[in-house]
Amino acid sequence: MSLHCPATVILARHGEAVYEATTWADEGGSLTSVGRKQAAGLASALQDRRVAHVYCSTMARAVQTAELAAAMLDVDVTTRLGLQEFAVGDFAGVDRAAEDPFAPTFRTWLDGDLSARIRGAESGAEVVARGRTVLEEIADRHPGETVLVVAHGGILTLLVRHLLTVENGVTPRGFVNCGYAETALGADGWRLTGWSAA
Repeated sequence: MSLHCPATVILARHGEAVYEATTWADEGGSLTSVGRKQAAGLASALQDRRVAHVYCSTMARAVQTAELAAAMLDVDVTTRLGLQEFAVGDFAGVDRAAEDPFAPTFRTWLDGDLSARIRGAESGAEVVARGRTVLEEIADRHPGETVLVVAHGGILTLLVRHLLTVENGVTPRGFVNCGYAETALGADGWRLTGWSAA
């Protein structure tokens, strides 16, 4: 890994999406017209950054966002399984309109207990570990370059909370659709160097 010329890795959430199922499922979703405009806005915001490549989760809402942004940035897209959102596990089939079944476990993860697990699915530690593996692979492949990574609010929030050191003057926020965080991997580890609402 070249730490003398670190990659700038921009972490972005996918655009607004709709889902076929009315229950929780590990489906990919599809971008709405608003989501497509958000993806175009993401690309416009990065137009002058000389983005070298776009990586994304294999879930359709992330792939669609990445493809739209990459087309405007004139670069290629590569999918990575490790960037998928955390799985729904035993909550598959639970009505989406009901109370969020993941909220208690997610709060526990954010509070620092990554050993907690979604019933029938991953622990927070497993989600962070697979995300870290992919990000380090990407940084190693693109020393000195800027790359865009499109994934999901849950995994991205966990990575920012548990993987990154926040630079002075940078305030982490929630990942709105097509909002993004700027990160870099240096000799002192991953750093959060910037944040954009959208």
